[in-house]
Amino acid sequence: MNGAVQLPLDLADIRIDASGGTLVRRSVLPSGVRVLTEQVPGSQSATVGFWVAVGSRDEQPATYGSTHFLEHLLFKGTATRSALDIAVAFDSVGGENNALTAKEHTCYYAKVRDRDLDMAVRVLADMFASSTLDDDDFENERGVILEELAMADDDPGDVAGERFFETVFGDHPLGRPIGGNPESIGAVTRDAVWQHYRANYGPRDLVITAAGAVDHDHLVEVARVALREAGWDLDTVARPVERRDPAAGLIERGAPLAVVERALEQVNLYLGVAGLAAADPRRPALTVLNSVLGGGMSSRLFQEVREKRGLAYSVYSFASSYSDAGIMGLYAGCSPKRASDVAELMVAEFRRVASDGITDEELGRARGQLGGASALALEDSDTRMSRLGRSELTLGEFADLDETLRRIDAVTAEDVRELAAELVDRPLSAAAVGPVAPSAFAGLDGEPAAA
Repeated sequence: MNGAVQLPLDLADIRIDASGGTLVRRSVLPSGVRVLTEQVPGSQSATVGFWVAVGSRDEQPATYGSTHFLEHLLFKGTATRSALDIAVAFDSVGGENNALTAKEHTCYYAKVRDRDLDMAVRVLADMFASSTLDDDDFENERGVILEELAMADDDPGDVAGERFFETVFGDHPLGRPIGGNPESIGAVTRDAVWQHYRANYGPRDLVITAAGAVDHDHLVEVARVALREAGWDLDTVARPVERRDPAAGLIERGAPLAVVERALEQVNLYLGVAGLAAADPRRPALTVLNSVLGGGMSSRLFQEVREKRGLAYSVYSFASSYSDAGIMGLYAGCSPKRASDVAELMVAEFRRVASDGITDEELGRARGQLGGASALALEDSDTRMSRLGRSELTLGEFADLDETLRRIDAVTAEDVRELAAELVDRPLSAAAVGPVAPSAFAGLDGEPAAA
């Protein structure tokens, strides 16, 4: 294929002959259900996912944490299957079954042999469309989630990451932890979660994606039958829900620095700025910037902080993008007495890319790393299934491997320098967890340290 293929919501059927000889198809059913598949020659397994474009950012104050709560509850039973029935269905065929809640979507997925794909679709459809959210199961799962939150709170890296998002996004919903907090989970009611479920899990919301050994027309029919059996009305004509507005929203940074003092051996340190939205045309330049700055063992952060000075074992950069916002971050785990030095080094490397740019050698190495990593990732049907979901829910276009590599190869060293210069001028945020005082980061961004 040449260029990305647009995925308009009012186009019922799309067929794409993608790189590697795969066939991508999309159907929009009259009810608004969307089904996307990628048939991969030679595959003997498939991954299928049921998606909704509803995540933690969409919750109201009374339902904070309910998206993740609901993810748990959909495994607890339906009108025709118990929680054990669901577990046995996948365990008995050696399949994998799980779910994920993110800030802008939720996905329930399974990976099975080709012969078991129909079963996986039927079970997922039943879970998705007719879960009962039993009162006793609700209270039991409340306890499970509170334990999950406690486990995360015991992980200093998780705590630092959550505080970092709070500093960058402030009071915006993107800054909230996906799983809620003990107070919100303790307070949310079964009725509130039920209303959240009924409001956001309908035909217009559902996107089904599958990749691997899958026949598109057969999958569409199996899904249609399964959803009807689960009680859905698929005869009422409806348009799929609109995608999120990609226009950047009003996001005000929170406190520039968040420090959680704990008696640990290391400081977990995050630094960064607001990044790019998912559909920003400069995203390829951002992936190259991230690769050069902290994307591998040859990256600048790894070489300067770990190899040359031995100041950290783990050090890297990352970039996350959402429909209307993004984040560019740097991370290191280091000795408390060197936290200030490490923070200054990381920021200095970021600023050096902005002022001096990157070399041709670094650009070529980044292209090779990104191209190879992209190709290797697509050996897994999970990645292909997720790519279809992201394409449909967020981007509104499908780009195959060839198009992805073309975009990366089109990035110039000057593109990277200009983007770095823009990003580094944005307000810097920092979060740290460990035996360190806020004063260790005084003046990092020309601002006084604050707890």
